[in-house]
Amino acid sequence: MVNTRKKFSLLLVLMAVVLVIAACGGGGSGSSSEGGGGGGGQVDVGIVLPTKDEPRWVQDEQRFKDALAETDYSTEILFSQGSSAKEKENVDILLNKGIKVLIIAPHDGAAAAAAVESAKKDDVTVIAYDRLITDTEAVDYYVTFDSLAVGAAQAQYLVDNAEGSGVPLYLYAGASSDNNAFLFFQGAWSVLQPKVADGTFKIANSSEAEALKDTAELSRDQLGKVLGQVTTNWDPNEAKNKAQTHLTGVGADMKGDIAILAPNDGTARSIADVFASDDEVTNYVITGQDAEKASVQYIIDEKQSMTVFKDVRTLVKDAMDMAVTVLEGNEPETTGSYDNGAVEVKAKQTDVITVDKENVKAELVDSGYYEASEFTGLQ
Repeated sequence: MVNTRKKFSLLLVLMAVVLVIAACGGGGSGSSSEGGGGGGGQVDVGIVLPTKDEPRWVQDEQRFKDALAETDYSTEILFSQGSSAKEKENVDILLNKGIKVLIIAPHDGAAAAAAVESAKKDDVTVIAYDRLITDTEAVDYYVTFDSLAVGAAQAQYLVDNAEGSGVPLYLYAGASSDNNAFLFFQGAWSVLQPKVADGTFKIANSSEAEALKDTAELSRDQLGKVLGQVTTNWDPNEAKNKAQTHLTGVGADMKGDIAILAPNDGTARSIADVFASDDEVTNYVITGQDAEKASVQYIIDEKQSMTVFKDVRTLVKDAMDMAVTVLEGNEPETTGSYDNGAVEVKAKQTDVITVDKENVKAELVDSGYYEASEFTGLQ
């Protein structure tokens, strides 16, 4: 009898502990989490970003948080950390929380199709953010910077700063899994190709691009072959290794004063460091994209030549305005469309700005995007 009472008392204690733990472990979800979601509760707008490992997307997260402070709708931001499987899991988490609008910047544009098709089955409006989701009809809208204009701006900077003829041109691109990488390169090629054909530039690191130097408009397959040789996968370490391999494999005639098409700021810094360390490289002009803080400092220090400034504040505002318009039962404003391989996706485009040492202060500091105190040597 005594033993039975002890067991019953112990059971009561255990039940009490479980209740306390459950009470402590409850709570609502935050506006941002590392891909794991939070507690229960209705969420109106779900936001999925590709990774926290690139400064660009951390910037976007903060801009979304700033924008969310001005809306009454509930939201949650999740990161996929470079995994399409985690991305799909994140979308499922948000669907289970009852989202009405999904804003998603895919890790892999094609692989994300499965995730957004699940969203459409739940009658969720899908807004592709910055990167287009391809080969599916389950995308309603696309909020983007003009990707062709980004590549064209990078290339034009190289053309404007080329002196003489026969300037060695090193080509690099983003990830082949990212539709934007194709668009960036396509935009750049439209400007560079005539200058390769007339001898202003000589391609140093891509036999595929060299074979196409007289072809003004490249097909998707042709673009894919060039990207296959010069992709960085948006990875600074891969970009560094590729640049080292390229410099090791060429002679002095492909060094001296050179031009480098780097797809974004993270890869630009890595590539620039490699070329700067080669004694046979006397000068280089290198492009970038995203106006990351580290690259702004590189531009001030003349280690990176330019960056294409894409004001994330505007892109985030466009995305949130579109989401709120949908939630209010109205049709969002669009300015064009993009063919994703399955359907023409209505798009809202945002302009881009070329930034170098001459206008870096005016565009990035005086505009309030960054604080002057975040940099050294700013004039």
